[in-house]
Amino acid sequence: MMTEQQEWWRTATIYQIYPKSFCDSGSQGTGDIQGIISKLDYLKTLGVDAIWLTPVYCSPMVDNGYDISDYYNINPDFGTMTDFEQLLAEAHQKGIRIVMDIVVNHTSTEHAWFKSALGDTQSPYRDYYIWKDPVNGQAPTNWESKFGGNAWALDDATGQYYLHLFAKEQADLNWENPKVRAEVKEVISFWAEKGVDGFRLDVINLISKQQDFQNDDNGDGRRFYTDGPRVHQYLQEISEAVFQQYGSVTVGEMSSTTLEHCQQYSSPDGKELSMVFNFHHLKADYLNGDKWTKAPFDFLQLKQIFSHWQQGLHNKGWGALFWCNHDQPRVVSRLGDDQQYRVESAKMLATSVHMMQGTPYVYQGEEIGMTNPGYTSIAQYRDVESTNMYDIMVNQQGVSEAEMLAILAQKSRDNSRTPMQWNDRKHAGFTQGQPWLEVAVNYPEINAEKAVADDDSVFHYYRKLIKLRKELAVITTGDYTDLMPEHPQLFCYRRQSDKQTLVCINNYYGQETECQLPETLHVKQGHYILGNYSDHQHQVPCHQLALKPYECRVLLIENDGSQQA
Repeated sequence: MMTEQQEWWRTATIYQIYPKSFCDSGSQGTGDIQGIISKLDYLKTLGVDAIWLTPVYCSPMVDNGYDISDYYNINPDFGTMTDFEQLLAEAHQKGIRIVMDIVVNHTSTEHAWFKSALGDTQSPYRDYYIWKDPVNGQAPTNWESKFGGNAWALDDATGQYYLHLFAKEQADLNWENPKVRAEVKEVISFWAEKGVDGFRLDVINLISKQQDFQNDDNGDGRRFYTDGPRVHQYLQEISEAVFQQYGSVTVGEMSSTTLEHCQQYSSPDGKELSMVFNFHHLKADYLNGDKWTKAPFDFLQLKQIFSHWQQGLHNKGWGALFWCNHDQPRVVSRLGDDQQYRVESAKMLATSVHMMQGTPYVYQGEEIGMTNPGYTSIAQYRDVESTNMYDIMVNQQGVSEAEMLAILAQKSRDNSRTPMQWNDRKHAGFTQGQPWLEVAVNYPEINAEKAVADDDSVFHYYRKLIKLRKELAVITTGDYTDLMPEHPQLFCYRRQSDKQTLVCINNYYGQETECQLPETLHVKQGHYILGNYSDHQHQVPCHQLALKPYECRVLLIENDGSQQA
C-alpha cells in the first residue's frame, strides 16, 4: 500500500496543458516549453498541484504529438531537453509536479522501429508491430479505425497489412512481444529518472488484442481489443517494474471501458494504476451512440452515468473527474450557456464535478470559461479526425456541408485546441506570429488577464474549488447518493462520511426552478460554503430552495450522529 504522502493525488487538482496551444514564447505560431515556464506563476496562483503535459516528444504531428517518432527526445517545435529540464526544476520549485503523457499503444510510422520493420519481414523490429496476411485479397479483418476507414494498412513490399487503430501513420505495437514491453519499461524509466512525477497513459486499455483476429459481425472490432485478455497482466508487470519503483502517479485513459475493469485498473492495492479516465459521461450528447451527430445532451442519462461510476469506484478504485480535454469540446458551450449565462454555467458545471470523489483535471482555458470558437468553414479545422469525418460524411455519405459544419462546431476536437486566451491583445497574447489555429473571436472579453483581475470571475471560483478539496475530507472520502435522479432540471447529490455531509445542488438549465431537499437532511444544522450567486451566502439553509438559471449551491452539514446513512 502507498503512504499518504505518495497518494498526494487524492486531494490534488491537475491542470492539463496542450503545449501546441498554450503559450508561444516567440513568433512561431505554436506553443512551446518556454511559454509554459513563463506561465508557472499563473498556475501557482490558480492553486493546482500538478501539470499534465500532452506529448512533447519528437513527432511528425499527424495526430498532434500522439504519433511519437522518438520517445527519448523533445520535439524541436517545443524546445530542447534543456528547456524540459528547466520546466521540471522551476515547476518543482513552485510546488507543482509534472505528469507526462506517454503513448505506448502505438508509435508513429516514422519511428525507427517501424521504418526498419516496413518492407522487411526479417527485420528485428518486424514483430514490434502487428502484421497479418490479407484475407481473400482484402484487409485481414473489418475492424474500423477510430479516425474512420479500415484499421489495416498494406505494406506493398511484403503484401502484409499492419494494424492501426487510429491514423494509418500510427502503427499499433505488439504487446505480445516481451521485447516491446521491455522497451516500454525503459522509456518510462528514462523520464522517471529525470524527475517526472507521473504518467498519463494514452488509450492504455487497448494494448492487448485477441490473437485470433476475427471479423466483427456486430460492430467495429473494438470488442476484440478493448480491455483485452492480457491487459491487466501487462499493466501489473510495468507497474511493478517501474511505477512502484519510482512512486509515479499514473492515470490511464480508458477507451470504451467498463466499471468492472476500471475497479481492477485503479484498485486501492496499487498493483496497476493510480486512477482512470473514462468517457461515458461525455457521450450523453451522442445521438444513438453516434458522436458525429448534432444533438442536445440527455440529462437523466448523464446523472445516471455519474452515479454508476461514483458508487462503483467508491472504496474499489479511483477516477479522474473532468469535463474538458484536448479531445473534447468546451463544456460551457456543450452543456452550459456560453452567451448570457457563460460565467454562471461555467461555475455550476465545475462545481458539479469538483464536489465528487476523484481527482479533478482542469483543461487549459476551462478555468476562465473559454468557449468553442464557432468555426464556419472546414478550412478553419486542423484536426485529422475532423477533416477525415468531413470527407467521409460529406463526400461519401452525402451529408450536406452546412449540416456537417454544425456537427463539427459541436463535436470537433479543435473546439478545445484553439489558442489559450491570455489577454486582449493581438491573437489573445498567445503568439507574436500567426497562430497555427485561429483564436476564438471572443478573446477580448474572455482572457486570463481579465479573469485574474476580477474577484468574481470563473478563475477565482476554480481557486475556491481547488482549496475546498484540501480542506474538506468528505470530498475525498465520502460516499455518493443522487438525491433526485429523475428531476428533469436539477443535479443534486449527497456526499457523506462519518463526520460530515455535503450536499451539491446544480441547476443545469437556464430557467428558474424549485428544489425540495429531503427532510432527512438536517440542513438547518449546516451552512452554505459555496455558490455561484452571492445573495444566499449568509442565509440559514432550508429544505425549500428557489434556484436561479444555472445556479449551484454547496451545503456542509456537520453530522451529530442522527444523520441518515
